[in-house]
Amino acid sequence: MFDKNKVQKIVGSKAEWEKGPIAKTLAKSKERKEEFLTTSGIPVERLYTPADIADFDYDSDLGMPGFYPFTRGVQPTMYRGRYWTMRQYAGFATAEESNKRYKYLLEQGQTGLSVAFDLPTQIGYDSDDDISQGEIGKVGVAIDSLADMETLFGGIPLDKVSTSMTINAPASVLLAMYIAVGEKQGVSAEKLNGTIQNDILKEYSARGTYIYPPVPSMRLITDIFGFCSKNVPNWNTISISGYHIREAGSTAAQEIAFTLADGIAYVDAAIKAGLDIDTFAGRLSFFFNAHNDLFEEVAKFRAARRIWAKLMRERFCAKDPRSWMLRFHTQTGGSTLTAQQPDNNIVRVAMQTLAAVLGGTQSLHTNSKDEAMALPTEDSVRIALRTQQIVAYESGICETIDPLAGSYYVESLTTSLEKKAMEYIEKIDNMGGAVKAIEQGYIQKEIADSSYAYQKEVEAGRNIVVGMNKFQIKEKPVEGLLRVDPSVGEGQIKKLQAMKAARDNIAVQNKLDVLQAAAETEANLMPYILDAVRVYSTEGEICNVLREVFGEYKPIEIL
Repeated sequence: MFDKNKVQKIVGSKAEWEKGPIAKTLAKSKERKEEFLTTSGIPVERLYTPADIADFDYDSDLGMPGFYPFTRGVQPTMYRGRYWTMRQYAGFATAEESNKRYKYLLEQGQTGLSVAFDLPTQIGYDSDDDISQGEIGKVGVAIDSLADMETLFGGIPLDKVSTSMTINAPASVLLAMYIAVGEKQGVSAEKLNGTIQNDILKEYSARGTYIYPPVPSMRLITDIFGFCSKNVPNWNTISISGYHIREAGSTAAQEIAFTLADGIAYVDAAIKAGLDIDTFAGRLSFFFNAHNDLFEEVAKFRAARRIWAKLMRERFCAKDPRSWMLRFHTQTGGSTLTAQQPDNNIVRVAMQTLAAVLGGTQSLHTNSKDEAMALPTEDSVRIALRTQQIVAYESGICETIDPLAGSYYVESLTTSLEKKAMEYIEKIDNMGGAVKAIEQGYIQKEIADSSYAYQKEVEAGRNIVVGMNKFQIKEKPVEGLLRVDPSVGEGQIKKLQAMKAARDNIAVQNKLDVLQAAAETEANLMPYILDAVRVYSTEGEICNVLREVFGEYKPIEIL
């Protein structure tokens, strides 16, 4: 792309600049640090020139937006066509309260729903289970049965919204409930749009809301792939999540590598289950974090797209260009938020929003300023949503596609992250893939080591967190935080027990028995789960049937 003679001339000019003005300046005053690094340990040079991307090839490294290798984005017109989906993650207490919040957000201009479930729901327990005490409705909405799901989406036409559900181990059950709600609204499954996270591998390595061991968990995932390819064609059957990997302490390069390694494992499993790659790969989606290192985050998104496109086309021989596209949702970095001086979080989130948009995200959740302390209030959620809207409508960065393309720094950083991520992916391949790497504790240890190294830098004051380890002030306790009333749990249990008493319990037991028998075969379980949901079997009842057949996962000790 660059004339070799001119590149050599630039190299010489830079050397003279370093010997002259730079040497004189450094003799008088040293730079702030001896070494400048990104979060992934990539050295940041003082100055970037064409020499840093001398081997750069426009066609193979960039290409045009909407075309292989998709470095510049997956849509030909990107945000000139339409903005990303503004999808605020929300859910708390009861289905009734969460329904009110969803309607409020839609009124404020949100363009998609994103459902947060409480911990009992995430790990397949009903609210009246002893293990659920103290957690009902705390970090998300409590959903026990189709009755709760009907309330959650009451008055919200499912053929008019796109819904993302952050649910993993019981994803098949919650998807079945959503399909059944659509049926009751007169909306057929083929008209439903949305995503289930459904990414169990990152639960073993980074998050912890698993139920079953890896092998049956992978079976449930491929069952969803197969069922949706025929019955729910507009549904994104998995959101392969780097977000939680990053929240657990990984670097940007590790976030790319471990996320895509999980993606490879899901593709492998689906192919082994007999699915043709081009029937399901176009519905795979990803979920990434947006952190504070603006340029590294932009480069991370670009590198991830390029790597995935190459993997799908060259490794898996996918023929449909849609199968090569890495489409992703972004959430701003929850772990970057501080309880100290929470207004500072608004600035952090704005910076992370810029990174996500400059990196070409398809949808975005912006965290609220008070989330380091509690579930967000309506006021703080509105500010978070307005942050996206100001970036979209006022910043001008959406007027042209991939505006940082061609930056010597950004292109060099994109290539460096690609190389670093591929080194991890190749190592995981040599271990037998992501499942084997998780079973051996490799991915967990890499994340833990990175988290520990970062925390040491913060505690030593070498990494500055404004308001926390520098520029502190005396602060009054924050007032007006959202608190979930403890009586929510009692009310949810009473509602659940009343539903159980009113339903046809003979029909419920029959459907659960049929499900258990199917689980002991190799049948696709989605139709059986859907039948059980329709007669108001609870999530806990369905998951307990599968626990009996599949067992429960016991985590390994990481040394």
